[in-house]
Amino acid sequence: MAAKALSTYSDEAFLEYVVKALVDKPEAVEVSRKVDEMGVLLSVKVDKEDVGKLIGRLGNTAKALRTLLRVVGIKNHARVNLKIEEPEGSTHVPRSRGVDDVVDDLKL
Repeated sequence: MAAKALSTYSDEAFLEYVVKALVDKPEAVEVSRKVDEMGVLLSVKVDKEDVGKLIGRLGNTAKALRTLLRVVGIKNHARVNLKIEEPEGSTHVPRSRGVDDVVDDLKL
């Protein structure tokens, strides 16, 4: 039974491990997990100075994380989504997303 509980939250543990390896302040990383009818939503909070590292140039790091989480979700028969919560005062400047970016996110 304990193995079942561990595998149920492997997506959360995987995300936390990867994000902590990417940022300068791993002690500030917080990952939360929410399940609803749409699937699993993983939310991650990092220090305001690490948001840019987590998102990456042109959002490539965040896109790669979402792709990896999609693979983890497929393995566990679940749809896994990622939400990066930007703290107030973060140094990341959000860019506007084009139609092509949104369509790319929808592709499996």
